[in-house]
Amino acid sequence: MTERLDPIALARENWTEAGWSDVADGMVAVTSVMRAHQILLARVETSLRPYDLSFSRYELLRLLAFSRTGSMPITKASDRLQVHVTSVTHAIRRLEANGLVRRAPHPTDGRTTLVEITDIGRSTVEDATTTLNRDVFSDVGMDDAEISGLVTAIHSLRHHNGDF
Repeated sequence: MTERLDPIALARENWTEAGWSDVADGMVAVTSVMRAHQILLARVETSLRPYDLSFSRYELLRLLAFSRTGSMPITKASDRLQVHVTSVTHAIRRLEANGLVRRAPHPTDGRTTLVEITDIGRSTVEDATTTLNRDVFSDVGMDDAEISGLVTAIHSLRHHNGDF
């Protein structure tokens, strides 16, 4: 059996031959991260499909389940998830339609709306988490040292780019 060629390695060769060798490593890094994202997202989406959840809706449910009261202002959820409030509102609509969350007025601030996880939302996110832990997080395809190195490298990239 012949070994398949790595398309990203071939792209590096093309980049170098085109005269861009000074940025070839950066292109390979970005392209590799983007491809890894596609691979992992496909695995996550496959695991979440039986729960009718996207990863963004799962993250919102998990955030609410981790919160002390099971609810939080929509703007706070947006900040914690690092996405625009419009994206959170869209996720809330989908989760509301499935009975997994509900909106409620803030008890002391009439300008603020809370998003609150329901009992069915809580059981759904617990089941989905068990599935993700078993099918994705327990074996991402790297050993512990590789995972640690990757996390350190991505932490550095995020920090350098102002993510925190």
